[in-house]
Amino acid sequence: MSGTEELLVEADRLAAELDSADPPALLDVRWRLAGPPGRDDHAAGHLPGAVFVDLDAALCGPPGAAGRHPLPDPAVLQAALRAAGDRAGHPLVVYDRGAALGGARAWWAVG
Repeated sequence: MSGTEELLVEADRLAAELDSADPPALLDVRWRLAGPPGRDDHAAGHLPGAVFVDLDAALCGPPGAAGRHPLPDPAVLQAALRAAGDRAGHPLVVYDRGAALGGARAWWAVG
């Protein structure tokens, strides 16, 4: 996987990449607007090597004058992504479930 020319990854290709010597960082960003955080979903099962990233804690700043889910402080976002395995020049794959709100938020915040 390389660059922005391939924004979506098919399951079979991701499986091959995850089995490679240098797999991509894999972020589980499952989230529900009207429900509990996706951490419980992650604990119940996730893709091999995936790290849970909490949308509210890492991908958003605190609610306030900038809105309910403003962009996070860049240093907070960078620290969360580094802790989850992201590094310069290395593929990063995010996934969620359902309406894809978490994945879209991660793509937008990181992009």
